[in-house]
Formats: sequence, C-alpha cells, structure tokens
Amino acid sequence: MANINLSEISSLIKEQIKAYNDKIHTENVGKVVEVGDGIAVVYGLDNAMSSELLIFPNDVYGMVQDLRSDSVGVILLGDSSKIKEGDTVKCTGKVLEIPVGEEFIGRVVNSLGQPIDGNGAIKATKTRPIEVKATGVMDRSSVDTPLQTGIKVLDALVPIGRGQRELIIGDRQTGKTAIAVDTIINQADKNVICIYVAIGQKESTVSNVYETLKNYDAMRYSIIVSASASNPAPMLYLAPYAGVSLAEYFMFQGKDVLIIYDDLSKHAVAYREMSLLLHRPPGREAYPGDVFYLHSRLLERAAKLNEKLGGGSITALPIIETQAGDISAYIPTNVISITDGQIFLQADYFYKGIRPAINAGLSVSRVGGAAQTKAIKKVSGTLRLDLAAYRELEAFTQFGSDLDQSTKARLERGKRTEEILKQDLHKPLEMEEEALILYCLTNGILDSIPLKDLKRFEESLYLDLKVDKEGKKLAEYIKTTKTLPDFDKLNAYLNNFKKKFE
Repeated sequence: MANINLSEISSLIKEQIKAYNDKIHTENVGKVVEVGDGIAVVYGLDNAMSSELLIFPNDVYGMVQDLRSDSVGVILLGDSSKIKEGDTVKCTGKVLEIPVGEEFIGRVVNSLGQPIDGNGAIKATKTRPIEVKATGVMDRSSVDTPLQTGIKVLDALVPIGRGQRELIIGDRQTGKTAIAVDTIINQADKNVICIYVAIGQKESTVSNVYETLKNYDAMRYSIIVSASASNPAPMLYLAPYAGVSLAEYFMFQGKDVLIIYDDLSKHAVAYREMSLLLHRPPGREAYPGDVFYLHSRLLERAAKLNEKLGGGSITALPIIETQAGDISAYIPTNVISITDGQIFLQADYFYKGIRPAINAGLSVSRVGGAAQTKAIKKVSGTLRLDLAAYRELEAFTQFGSDLDQSTKARLERGKRTEEILKQDLHKPLEMEEEALILYCLTNGILDSIPLKDLKRFEESLYLDLKVDKEGKKLAEYIKTTKTLPDFDKLNAYLNNFKKKFE
C-alpha cells in the first residue's frame, strides 16, 4: 500500500475550496393545469407580472393576461396543441415586446412583428413593449396640421388633423376599407408613414389590400400588420397593439404616422372569446366589463407630440362594423365615445350609387376643422347645409309636384352637390383640385351645366390645371399658400374654362 501524504491531500482540498464558486440560479417555474383554444392556466407562478412573457415546452411562448390568487391566465402565442397539462412553464422576467424600426417599411408582419410576406427576415435591432402608457397631456400639442385624405367629401365636411382619432363606421360592404386605403394612397410624398392593421380579415382580403397599395406605389411608405381570421384569438387581440407600438417608434422620431385598425369589431369579439375562456364574468352582449378599456388604452396612444418631443404624431382611423346601421350597439357607442368624431357610411346611399356613401348628417369631426386648410374651409362652408336641405326636400317633393323657384333652385344645387361629392375608387385628389371644384360648386359656376356633364367638366378642369399656364399658376398658389387666390383672377380663369368646355 502506497504511502499517503496527508499534508498534500490537505493542501489539495484547501485549493479546491478556494476555487469553488457555485452561483445559485433560481427560476420561477409553474405547471400547466388547463390548456385549449389559445389559452392556458398555469399554477405556481407567484411572482409573475402582468403582460410577462412565459416560455412553454416546444418553443411556444405565452403572455400573462390574468393574475389570480392561486394561478395565472396566459394567452398562447403559438400552437396550443403542442402544450399539455402538467407541462413546465418558466418566467422570463420580461414583458412582451416586438421589434420595431425603419426595416419594417414595405413589409407584411404578424402580431409579433415576424414577417409573413416571404421576403426574408427583418433585421431590426430595436424593440418596444406591446403595452405602454399613453403620452400624457403635457407632452401633447393641439392638432393643427391637416391629414388630407384626397376624398372631397371628407376633406370638406369631416376634415382630419394629424394626431386625431376619427372613426369610420358602417355596415359591411359599404366602402369602409376603401376610404382607409384611398387615404393611404393619398399620403404619397406627404412624409406620412402608414400602418394598416388587418384584424380577423380573410387572407385574400389582406392580399388584395397589399396588391392595391403595391400597384399605387404606396408600400414604399407603408407597413401591414395582419392577424387573419384563421389565427387564434390571442393573435387578433395583440395585432392593433403591435401596430401602434410600431407607430410610436416613428412618432418619437418626429415623424407623422397614419394607422388604420380594420376592424375593431372583430378585435372586441376576439377579446370576448379570450375572456370567456379565461372564465371572466360576461356582461352586456357577453363582453367582459373591461372591453371599453381595451379600446380606450389603444386609441389614447394616438397623439400629436409637442415640439420638445419632436412634434411627431399618430393619426388613428379605427373601423367599426355595424349591424343594419345600428350605431347605438355596445361596441359602436364605446368607440364613438373614445374617438374625436366619426365618418358614418350609409348602406342606402351606397346602393344608390352615392360613393363614398357618407351620411353628412351623422358624420362629424370634433378636431379637424382647426386643422383644415383655409382654402378648403372657405369653399365648404355651405356644403353640409346644401346637402341636408336637399335630402329633406327630396323626400318632401315625392308627395307633390308644384314647387316654387327657390325650392327648385335648392333641389338643383343639392343634386349638383351630391354629384360632385361622388368620387371613383382609388382616385384621391390633390388639395388644390378639391378647392377649385368645390369653389365652382358653391359659387354657382356649375348651375348652368347639365347634371350628366358634371363628371366630364370636373375631369376636364383637373386636366386643364396641369396644362393651362394660368391654371398651373392658380393651382401652385393654392398648393403653397393653402389659401384661395384673388377672386377676380379665379373667376376669370374658371369662366374662361367654362366657355372652352361648353
């Protein structure tokens, strides 16, 4: 037996004790007790935060939605069929964030900011939380810059300012998405980044919107966030928050952003589905009690920042679908009370061929007038009254044929107003074109032109503004000063043009 040197063993043990450096690593771990339909209930995560990201087996992630006394309700951001009862769940200590940045412009992404357009990975380096507190009142400034939609009836009667929230509401298939898409197309070369959030739409519908924007070269300043009807409810719930997180990145860079939520009715339905699966008590129309907060905290993030913060803005155009024109239903009234006005599309007008089918009586903008250009404000003063009087007289005159001259004149002006306010799909106008045609309308220049020739007159006028020397000068003046030129010059040009046309 070899001699054992005890002093050597002793020094060896001492060295190992000195070198021993075992870091204690703790993890917050829980167990799945219930799973299905994009929802999981996890027991044992006592220290979990609201909106915290959790890791499930098979690379499935979840977000904490409900904090209960003995468990947490989690929405799953992946395939719930890969999760089973008894699976181990780990906390990450981080709230859910999505990547943001310039790299997203021109791309189609899902609710987690992952590309779904087949054009490769997005190499974004920055992230933003999905849920953040809205900008405070002291950090905002008043809305004073117009966001031109290029749609005559909107820019004249329901103007929208940068930083405003304007609801588009109406029955299905009345042209709500068309107004939103035309507004995006009109932002070309106006330094506005556009984000279209599709919530619960068919994939073919989203594809059509993408193709339209691509054909009009609008994807170079646009982003599409899509959570289609085939996605689970949690992805539909997260989509608008992901969209506004992307928008906030640009707003804090001092840029102007237009964001469309198409549509928040389906968003509320997805939230109701999620809430019922999480065993939250149902209230009116089975929606949970916090459904108002769902949309208010989303739409409050639209803002116009003050100069100290860069002066950027987010203009939100949420869309709500009504059933049989009922704007007094639960979700429509909720969103109407959150927004700064609404554009109401009436199915009857749409089927009559009045497109866009805007009901001027029920449509209102509580802010945009302050941001409206002087030129448009000047020419649109009597339009709402003319339209309202015409619609009333039209219904009244169905019962009698003897009309005095002033009633006949009002009816004729109303017919012309209705005809001029019609506009073809995907043909937004420049502000100076709108100002001149509305000036012709409100100053009686169109009164002697037959109704059937109005469309031709309008198109000829827009062409003349591009080729006629005097027309070019007037259009450039309106474009740069945002006001109408000298009335004598304006009337002389328009009367000359009218003679040429006749």
